[in-house]
Amino acid sequence: MALAQEWDHLVKQVRRLDGYKGFLRRPKLHQLLPAAAEGPIALINVSAGRCDALLVRVGGIEPVALPGLTWDMIADRGNSYLGVLRRVDRATREYHAARREVHGSNYETVRRYTDAKRALTAAVAERDTMLPALLRWMWDAIAGPVLDALGLTSTPAPGQPWPRLWWCPTGPLTLLPLHAAGYHDDETPAGRTVLDRVVSSYTPTLQALLKARQPLPPAADEERMLIVSLPDTPGLAPLPDVLRERQLLTSLFADRHTLLENASATSAAVLDYLPRHRWAHFSCHGGQDLGDPSNGGLLLHDRTVTIADISRRQHDGEFAFLSACMTAVGGVRLPDEAVTLVAALHYTGYRQVIGTMWSVYDDAAAQVAELVYTELTATGRFVPSRAAHALHKALLHLRDDKRAPASIWTPFVHTGP
Repeated sequence: MALAQEWDHLVKQVRRLDGYKGFLRRPKLHQLLPAAAEGPIALINVSAGRCDALLVRVGGIEPVALPGLTWDMIADRGNSYLGVLRRVDRATREYHAARREVHGSNYETVRRYTDAKRALTAAVAERDTMLPALLRWMWDAIAGPVLDALGLTSTPAPGQPWPRLWWCPTGPLTLLPLHAAGYHDDETPAGRTVLDRVVSSYTPTLQALLKARQPLPPAADEERMLIVSLPDTPGLAPLPDVLRERQLLTSLFADRHTLLENASATSAAVLDYLPRHRWAHFSCHGGQDLGDPSNGGLLLHDRTVTIADISRRQHDGEFAFLSACMTAVGGVRLPDEAVTLVAALHYTGYRQVIGTMWSVYDDAAAQVAELVYTELTATGRFVPSRAAHALHKALLHLRDDKRAPASIWTPFVHTGP
């Protein structure tokens, strides 16, 4: 009882401090609505009782019932989705291991390689069948009703600005790619996709979006790009296209970059340099532990820099590009916690963050990075505030011009204002 009384006394003291009146209090609705100043926010509420979209705009909140959505349905779809992605990851690892071990005409190593290649082909085919079906289901059950309720029913005319929409999923929906929902086949009339109607971003909470819109303090030093590049990480498959990203970035930021490459890209170096850079780009392997997501992170030369490591410090960052696998997928035990590396960087101060929802090919990551940075530097200076638009344009290019399958472009996501 004495400790409880002391706690209450200390909280009252804190709340008397300037700017801390709302300390540990639930925010008022009028304090949250300004988060939608630049576009609506679709907060998708998931529960066993019913599921609804809460459409947040500066004038208030509009509930939209989602009768075609249930908790069990989301769990079933999510488990199937995660299972397929895990099988692809496992088959990919086994294939690369078998390829490294194959020796000429040695029958046993050749057989293992052939079996691994066949298993990988089957897993990829399963993924490429599952994903379009998942995207169509999310359109029918969630995204279509949300966009219709917002009046976002068509593709903007040429020359017209693209509307923005922020997704704030909850529960197991945090694991699914809402930004890519839709019918992306040639048989369906154009426009029945999120990608064709809005520029999507994610936010873990309304408060996080509000905070990200606050102006950055003046930079103590010259604004620089931290480039972390690991084409060859000990014990892991090589990433040859990482060299393309390094060359691109060192060219664009010729006199304004810090390069940590291979053996110099250690956990200590990254954690030391990160708070001193407004911009950061990571080209390396990434990993996620769905059972304990705080252990996921970036696989550097000496060890993994985990979500827990990143979360221990605050940053005055403006832009981070995580060209690594599984940096924007959280956990399955506490999906509402939104524990991802993207969210960790966002919460700790990086305004604009681009990451991936599952394992991506390094050539696809390099291509997206090239498209995004080309767009962000098109005016002759780096404009991170256009990150969501740049990523949206890159994904449209891959889908429409390159005719890339959904598995190539769907994983890339933007979090921030």
